[in-house]
Amino acid sequence: MINGRYELDDLPIGRGGMGEVWLGHDTKLDRQVAVKFIRFPDGEPDKDYIRRFVRESRITARLEHPGVPAVYDVGTHDGRPYLVMQRIHGISVADLVAEQGALPIGWATAIAAQVCAVLTIAHEASLVHRDLKPSNLMLQPDGAVKVLDFGLAAAPTLPDFSRITATGLPPGTPAYMAPEQIQTNISGPATDLYSLGCTLHEMLTGERLFSGSTSFDVWSKQVSQPPPPVRAVRHDVPEAVEELLLHLLQKQPEDRPDGAHIVYDQLLPYATGLGPLPGVLHPPSTTSATRMYGTVLSRVFTTAPRVTSSPAPASPQPDPASLLTAPPSSRAVQPAAPPRPRQGAHSDRDGLGQARVEAARLAQESRYGQAAELLAGAVAPAAEALGDTDDDVLRARLELADALFEEGDYRRAAPTYEQLADDIARRDGRHADRALKCRLRGATCRALFGDTSQALRQLDALLGDESDAYGPDDSRTLDLRRQIGLLQLGAGQRPAAEETLGDLLKDLTRLHGATDPSAVEVAELLSGLRRSR
Repeated sequence: MINGRYELDDLPIGRGGMGEVWLGHDTKLDRQVAVKFIRFPDGEPDKDYIRRFVRESRITARLEHPGVPAVYDVGTHDGRPYLVMQRIHGISVADLVAEQGALPIGWATAIAAQVCAVLTIAHEASLVHRDLKPSNLMLQPDGAVKVLDFGLAAAPTLPDFSRITATGLPPGTPAYMAPEQIQTNISGPATDLYSLGCTLHEMLTGERLFSGSTSFDVWSKQVSQPPPPVRAVRHDVPEAVEELLLHLLQKQPEDRPDGAHIVYDQLLPYATGLGPLPGVLHPPSTTSATRMYGTVLSRVFTTAPRVTSSPAPASPQPDPASLLTAPPSSRAVQPAAPPRPRQGAHSDRDGLGQARVEAARLAQESRYGQAAELLAGAVAPAAEALGDTDDDVLRARLELADALFEEGDYRRAAPTYEQLADDIARRDGRHADRALKCRLRGATCRALFGDTSQALRQLDALLGDESDAYGPDDSRTLDLRRQIGLLQLGAGQRPAAEETLGDLLKDLTRLHGATDPSAVEVAELLSGLRRSR
């Protein structure tokens, strides 16, 4: 019995590198559930990992998409974090391919297109799956696909990118890991697209993209070998599908498609002829409420409206589509314009102080989204009354940015940190410690939601200022160089990364000796890169 509520079956139904899954019963609401215990990366309890795991779980719970299982609860039991989720009935795509071999082209592309729909909403929420594979895709009897195990791998922070196993390579499922994930443990939206490419190849051919006698063999092939053209194995695959597959499987993240929604558009024309799959789908005579619902939605904006009478003139309204497609930065919390003289500044300061105290309480309870909204409502009037660069306003703005970051809303956090850094630099100078830290956090956010190129540009500019402020041999400057090298790898800039990390290793060895942990870490990473050539 977990948390006095969830009664688990006698044995888990599956174990893996990420943890184990149990089926059970919610005794309070009398429903079936799946309870997933998470394995710590190093096997030892890690409070920071639990904190990030809870943050990712909350993002997952807010996705509210029919292709994502509902998250009911999250907690810890005997020091181990767990998720309580909707129990899904159906067959995994891994089992489907094992039983039936290569799938019909229509079904392979239809399953992949449904996954793209899920990835689109997840990536917009700054959530990366990181372990997308056939066993994490469940085909239900009505033909709908559920993407399992979102939120099970806590998002790495930049310092985590060099935390690798004793073998020099990160844990994961080798057959579906992107090159940047293998080399640096960096995962972004493009990483999920690579994994989708591996999965689509397997659905079309019945065979994994790369195989080998050891994990190292597979890792090496993922990093260095070009993917085999799928039409060499299966001649009836359309050329356009093969081209899309090769696009998904590009070694460098920036060479892959620009987003899951683009892949969806390219897959959809081939998702036809979705006939019965013996032993998998309900017969056509069985009513499917899910398909009924989807059929109606498919007609939205596709049929001309019937006009029965002349409508009364209406005042101009904003286009709803423009609101949905507005760039995330336009929705970010921005400081107000320079203050106008007004009365009540003292009350504004008091109100800001009260908001900060309440937000701190919410953050202590890991309710970062509520804390962010509370601070956002208090910062704007306070900035108008007291000024953008008032000490209390600056602290509140930083707390707002931190709450957005902890909530996982990196797309809003990035411009909030960046504007804050500019204002601090304008007041205290470009080398002010808080300005430099905000610039680092802003770049970190961009790296975490996949804008690696912009993050690199910002970190390169920051490196010169940190070197001036702290000195070239300061630990902060050295750590920034390590992060730049890792992000260069993540962006596919391998020669530049090896040069950056090689120069860093020389300086670490000069300063601390070859046996210093930081020098050993970089040396192992470089050794792993050379082995994978």
